[in-house]
Amino acid sequence: MSVVIKNRKANFQYEFLEEFSAGIVLTGTEIKSIRNSQASIAEAYCKIINNELFILNMHIEVYKAGSYNNHELRRVRKLLLKRTELNKLVKKTKDVGLTIIPTKLFISEKGYAKINIALAKGKKLYDKRQDLKKKDVKRDIDRATK
Repeated sequence: MSVVIKNRKANFQYEFLEEFSAGIVLTGTEIKSIRNSQASIAEAYCKIINNELFILNMHIEVYKAGSYNNHELRRVRKLLLKRTELNKLVKKTKDVGLTIIPTKLFISEKGYAKINIALAKGKKLYDKRQDLKKKDVKRDIDRATK
């Protein structure tokens, strides 16, 4: 059984330019909570500090059987990327209007927690309206074909 936690708002609010897959540095109780699907990346964002990538504001629920070893709910967590990918992100985020957004949190085949991040550009209001119109048209076509 695979765990997949998605950031559904991100697809509506941002236009994805490039996507990467990164590992996360976690403690023992954090990975157990993620395997129980008790995490949220809806408000999370990524920031580059001293040429290292960190994810901020990611919510991982407290593990019930963790006792005094439990973690903080919204601590800063380091993301693991290859140096070439990280350098590419550093260069591109210097452009105005680009940000790094987490899109999906999942458990890999080897059992590691991974996160898909995307270099994104914010959508304007008219872009969001066009997406809603396309969605409505597609829904109407699907209804008509049934």
